[in-house]
Amino acid sequence: MMDKYECKLCGYIYDPAQGDPDNGVPAGTAFEKLPASWVCPLCGAEIAEFEKVN
Repeated sequence: MMDKYECKLCGYIYDPAQGDPDNGVPAGTAFEKLPASWVCPLCGAEIAEFEKVN
């Protein structure tokens, strides 16, 4: 099971099982494999603003 990550700014949860298909990230993409240009689909925060959810 891959880890989920939460945006510290808006609370969006990136779930690798779902990916972010609206922004070109297919289901099954681990957070660590996201392109550097990917941003939070809700608030536009960069990857550095995410932290792993326990």
